[in-house]
Amino acid sequence: MTENTNITIEPVSSAEDFTQVFHCVSEAFGRQAKDATWIATSPGWDTPEGQKKGADQLVKRWQNVKTNKDGKPNTIFLKATLPDPADASKQRIAGMAIWQQASFVDGYGDPPTDDMSELLQTLDPTEARFAGQMFKSLWKRRIAYAKEKASADPPAIFVLDLCAVDPDFQRRGIAQKLVQWGLDEAKRRGDLECTTEASSMGRGAYQKLGFQPEGTGDIVYEVDAEFASRDKPPNLFLRTGIKQ
Repeated sequence: MTENTNITIEPVSSAEDFTQVFHCVSEAFGRQAKDATWIATSPGWDTPEGQKKGADQLVKRWQNVKTNKDGKPNTIFLKATLPDPADASKQRIAGMAIWQQASFVDGYGDPPTDDMSELLQTLDPTEARFAGQMFKSLWKRRIAYAKEKASADPPAIFVLDLCAVDPDFQRRGIAQKLVQWGLDEAKRRGDLECTTEASSMGRGAYQKLGFQPEGTGDIVYEVDAEFASRDKPPNLFLRTGIKQ
């Protein structure tokens, strides 16, 4: 891995950034990983129309971010930028991450949910059922753990909801910087424990930064029989509070 010292990690501050942000996501999850769940919810992702739709969906989520009792955003959209190889006078977004403060206690974060009805309503009914069942399984442990934390102090977790680096810029330490930013922010917010659902591609990097599995193996996807033969991305629930 080649470390790049010209990488800047900062929250997204402009809606225009999401064109490049979504491009990073689509290249990583669509073209590289061929993630079946992501592809099912992003029809046409490899077309100009699909790219615009995906960027617009992220903008909508970004514009509707709520704050916690301390006035901090419950969801942070991060971007990793570096000098554009084609024009060093410009910055290029090479990676992104979404961090979310989650809690079932009012004022301490957004309550995690597996309700994806708003996103899925525009999909083909069969694809919507498949994606809905996949997300329900994917986030099952996240939701249960946030409920367990409701009696803790503070009663919240800090979730790495998504992390993606454009394949053209991988192996430069970008993902690690995006994750480390969130780990540092979690400490600033009261030493919150961090969790994530790690892909097979990302889990090694996350574990080097302190995430550990609970020992129950990869997430089991509970889907209808008609979807049993479909490809399902390997994901593993990780958190930072597990002692070795």
